[in-house]
Amino acid sequence: MSASAIREPQQKAMFLPREHGATAMLLTPMFCAAILARQWHWTEVVTLVAAVAALSAKDPMVVLARQSFIWKQKHPETAVAAKWLGVWIVILVLCGVALLSAWPPTAIAVLGVGVLAFSVVAVVINVRNRQRSTVFQIVSAAGLTSTALATCLSATGSIMPWCWWLWPLLAMQAATGILVVHARLDARIAARKNTLADRGFRRAALGAVGFLACAAIAAVITRHGWIAVALLVIVAGYSYDLRRQSDPAEIQVSLTRVGRRALALSVLYAALLIVGLW
Repeated sequence: MSASAIREPQQKAMFLPREHGATAMLLTPMFCAAILARQWHWTEVVTLVAAVAALSAKDPMVVLARQSFIWKQKHPETAVAAKWLGVWIVILVLCGVALLSAWPPTAIAVLGVGVLAFSVVAVVINVRNRQRSTVFQIVSAAGLTSTALATCLSATGSIMPWCWWLWPLLAMQAATGILVVHARLDARIAARKNTLADRGFRRAALGAVGFLACAAIAAVITRHGWIAVALLVIVAGYSYDLRRQSDPAEIQVSLTRVGRRALALSVLYAALLIVGLW
């Protein structure tokens, strides 16, 4: 096969969000906040576009960073990545200009700095192949779910008290879900190699589930019944998943099916939170 034939598919690459889990973590808080706001403003659409653009810009940034600091030869996808990064930056700038009419300048500045800082950290982590860092996974969950704050600000003109509860509750669930998935991946890899699985993510996942259980108890004590129910549902779901990971047959279940189950559990959790915060 000629070199040109090899390059052609790479040159047609589209740098769009590919990680379904990350996309769900980005969008779910936005829909929750939009519902809880009980009103609508056109800037919510702009916020949605900006969030997708910010997430999409990460992959071309990683490619360009690898080309600058790691790869010794020019890679075909570098030129495509540069073009896509330019597109996403233009979209982000246009969204920022549009939000100037509705957001306080301070809020836009904070959002811009936050997005830039998170993007730089994500690029550095990816270039160094440290994506599986537990700390980074938790920080990623907090960063992605912060779209609830931006949506609330767009819808109401301020960040409402309920949103300061929605964000951490969603972030905790997202972080725990990430750890549970990585524990499953470690068990799956170990099963293929017929070796003992790395227990790091499993221990972290168990700790996160325990933290959610404590949060559920606190919700019961403070008489936030629906939030307690939401937390208990997610605790039960993730506990069951972790227990099933010791079953060889369960480990062989397709990741697509596992992802659908995780998404269904997350949607149920989000729906219960909406009821609890309404």
